[in-house]
Amino acid sequence: MEQASIVPRISGTDRVAAARIIEAARAEDRRMLGIEAFDILKAYGIPVVNTRFAKTVEEAVNAAEDIGYPLVMKVVSPQISHKSDIGGIRLPLHNSAEVKAAYYDMMESISKKMPEASLEGVQLQPMLSGGREVILGMVHDPTFGPMLMFGLGGIYVEILKDVRFAIAPVDEREARDLITGIKTYPLLAGVRGAKASDINALVDIILRVSEFVCDFPEIEEFEINPMMVFEEGKGALAVDMRLVLKW
Repeated sequence: MEQASIVPRISGTDRVAAARIIEAARAEDRRMLGIEAFDILKAYGIPVVNTRFAKTVEEAVNAAEDIGYPLVMKVVSPQISHKSDIGGIRLPLHNSAEVKAAYYDMMESISKKMPEASLEGVQLQPMLSGGREVILGMVHDPTFGPMLMFGLGGIYVEILKDVRFAIAPVDEREARDLITGIKTYPLLAGVRGAKASDINALVDIILRVSEFVCDFPEIEEFEINPMMVFEEGKGALAVDMRLVLKW
């Protein structure tokens, strides 16, 4: 593994806006950022899926009507990082009745499974189709500092464990090597007549994440999973993420 090179800053990033969000979490003695972390991605020019937060079932229904159906509902809790493990994801929801039922059932079942969890509400997002799930993350190594990680997302992460690492910051060549270096890269490149994924969009996002994690050494862990990448020319969207600060 080569030492990371010095790379120029990317245009269209707002470090000050991201710093305000992280400082607010620090002031509240919170290590894990919630839905506000999506605003950090936006500050660094990383595209995110349309996401609405709702504290009540009424707000959830209103948000759902604005987003449109079908959609996904996810629980929001600082104590819950892996939502699917606790039944904190419901999909697909096709109308307001299903939104209400999912909201009440989710709150009741999770309260029984994790009575210590603070359930702040839910986030709602449109159902996405036609893309592939990838994972993009960072862990802070005590020797090398921020280590970027890339691989196929969703179930493939646990089953295949097909990921690559690189020391941040990375340049465009190193970002592209992260992508092409995974064993399952042919799935992204397009095999057996399948359309190729938007590799250039992924390269740009990796460069922006690289700059972000280097700007904030107080980040212990960072993960976008999944990132939905669509066919060539159609970009990618961050769907879910977690961000953990150092003590």
